[in-house]
Amino acid sequence: MAGPIASPCVGVCSTTVGDSVCRGCQRTSGEILDWFSMTTAQREQRMEQLDAMREQVAERFFAIVNIERLNDQLKRHRIRTRQNQPPLSCAVELLRTGRRQMRDLSRYGLVAHRPGSIELLYEQLCADLTEAAEARCCATDNYHKV
Repeated sequence: MAGPIASPCVGVCSTTVGDSVCRGCQRTSGEILDWFSMTTAQREQRMEQLDAMREQVAERFFAIVNIERLNDQLKRHRIRTRQNQPPLSCAVELLRTGRRQMRDLSRYGLVAHRPGSIELLYEQLCADLTEAAEARCCATDNYHKV
């Protein structure tokens, strides 16, 4: 379901409990606070960075084998996506929303690279997303200190 997204927030903000990077959207607390003062170009650039990071991490865990099934399930579950959002980034959102109801990834056009439950796959995916986001945050902080 393509449409404009005013914010990448998914309603799972963990910066309020002390995380330096949100587990839900992978933004820093500063990026969250500054989001609405950013220009459209800055927001688009940040979304592209988030998508690229999600793709890099997600491809370690699963692959898309049927894009039509994935798109059908995104529509069926009313997962909001952006027009140019990469499919793997969309699949991360599908897993976040529907992982507890999913039993067979192939029905969603996906195949896991490792055996295990969908819930475990998502937990490992989230841990790696958080790690990648924190690494990006530290690299950016170090870059700005130079």
